[in-house]
Amino acid sequence: MASQLFIGLMSGTSLDGVDVALVTFDHLQHPQLLKTHFTAYPTDLRNQILALQHPTDNELEITALMGNTLARLYAKAVNELLSDAEIDAGTVTAIGCHGQTIRHRPELGYTMQIGNAALLSELTGITVVSDFRSRDIAANGQGAPLVPAFHQDVFAHNQRNRAIINIGGIANITYLSNTGEVFGFDSGPGNMLLDAWTKQHLGLDYDTDGQWSSTGNIIEPLLSAMLSEPYFSALPPKSTGRDLFNDAWLNHCLTTQTYAPNDVARTLVALSAHSIANAVKQYCGQVDEIYLCGGGAKNKLLTSGLQSLIGSTHLETTEKLGMGVDWVEAIAFAWLAKKCLSQESANLPEVTGAKGLRILGAIYQA
Repeated sequence: MASQLFIGLMSGTSLDGVDVALVTFDHLQHPQLLKTHFTAYPTDLRNQILALQHPTDNELEITALMGNTLARLYAKAVNELLSDAEIDAGTVTAIGCHGQTIRHRPELGYTMQIGNAALLSELTGITVVSDFRSRDIAANGQGAPLVPAFHQDVFAHNQRNRAIINIGGIANITYLSNTGEVFGFDSGPGNMLLDAWTKQHLGLDYDTDGQWSSTGNIIEPLLSAMLSEPYFSALPPKSTGRDLFNDAWLNHCLTTQTYAPNDVARTLVALSAHSIANAVKQYCGQVDEIYLCGGGAKNKLLTSGLQSLIGSTHLETTEKLGMGVDWVEAIAFAWLAKKCLSQESANLPEVTGAKGLRILGAIYQA
């Protein structure tokens, strides 16, 4: 390939906006972050995407139009980054675009991320690689999480057993053994339920640093009821999202009693911390170091709760490893795009349960 410049786009289940990362690759083919940009989702757009999580009248057209809207927003974000970096679009090899997940049902054999990659390519003049999950699902895999192969490439250590935990809307865990073993899965909700509860009661998109949650107390019976969700005891490979952990799931847990909103918020933080810690203890073997990334890595209440649950295990953020917590996934999609164009496999069957290694992504050539 003529250029080693790639752009990664990530818009996750938190629905806060799109992260944009401009990446180059060194002589070892490891990514080097050059420039970042973030474009927030307007409130009305976020609400429209949330509405698409549920069946609705004329949803085929509504979904298609939303894909076009997102493509325009993504293109604007890309063009703003390139302008800030004073880089011509023609020097960028490809954009790796995750798109916005509105359905993820691997048990039914499908997943859906929208964002109209063809339109994104037209608007930017750059080749776009998208639809990274579908090939793995076609091979009987979960199609998620996608990042463990990337984590292996950039974070594995030959002497330390590491766990990389991304806490976005959903939390996912990658275990990197010092022997080269890799294991990963979605542990359950990260910020998603707390964000929705905060929006409902405070009108805010999220609880900054867990400030509101910290004014409440953990409701132990509610926490126990939540942790009895069968997903938590299901064996990996497994992945999840809003199809399970949504407002209806939370409301079902809350049906038996009325609680103070800040106590529920505190309990939701505890749910994330406990489900993550339990998963690490059950599935990750010996762990020497844990590194956090994603928006939840900034929630001091969540991270302190997690530290208390894992005991003396060393806990840091990926900043310590040279990669900012906000940009790990966007960089990963630049890496995935490069893998696709190089015709290299990028899934890990031991993570997703797929029948074998597969090249991930659909290419929309500029």
